[in-house]
Amino acid sequence: MPVPGVLPFLRPVGPRAPRDSPGRQRRHTLPASEFRCLSPEDAVSVFEIEREAFISVSGDCPLHLDEIRHFLNLCPELSLGWFEEGRLVAFVIGSRWDEDRLSQAALTLHRPRGTAVHIHVLAVHRSCRQQGKGSILLWRYLQHLRCLPRVRRAVLMCEGFLVPFYAKCGFEALGPCEVTVGALAFTEMRHAVRGHAFMRRNSGC
Repeated sequence: MPVPGVLPFLRPVGPRAPRDSPGRQRRHTLPASEFRCLSPEDAVSVFEIEREAFISVSGDCPLHLDEIRHFLNLCPELSLGWFEEGRLVAFVIGSRWDEDRLSQAALTLHRPRGTAVHIHVLAVHRSCRQQGKGSILLWRYLQHLRCLPRVRRAVLMCEGFLVPFYAKCGFEALGPCEVTVGALAFTEMRHAVRGHAFMRRNSGC
């Protein structure tokens, strides 16, 4: 738009590359890599990744599509997605919990006054596995939780073969989880979330 008080023909104009110039750089409209909270509109993409990741291993998903939509409507701030050029490649979904240990109710409930965040599911797209994305996303998620009020710990339940992965990410095993799903038994794990005021002052949260 012309600048007020300046005639358009007096504005300096630099040389422009022709539209079909082979050296002309294309402008990318999507960021190469982006982390953001998920919305209900992301639910189908989330479920497609989760279904492929879990059904082949355990025969079921931690969250079904209607449950994903349920949590992304109730507490989208407790989710985090990793997008590459606009495509979801990994995600975490959590909800608030207000008891010392997980119970069967934790699978479906969000208790807004809770000081724990129950991590329901973490999954990575099959084309992006074995690249360290799971641990990177989990680290980013824990940093994100530090910015939220009243969050003191993150808790999750996992099968035995995943305990070493979460232990490397700083989670402590609490022993067998009260929750069972069919024939599956789980270990409950916990990670302290500290430094809330400091993080808010120093991380732009």
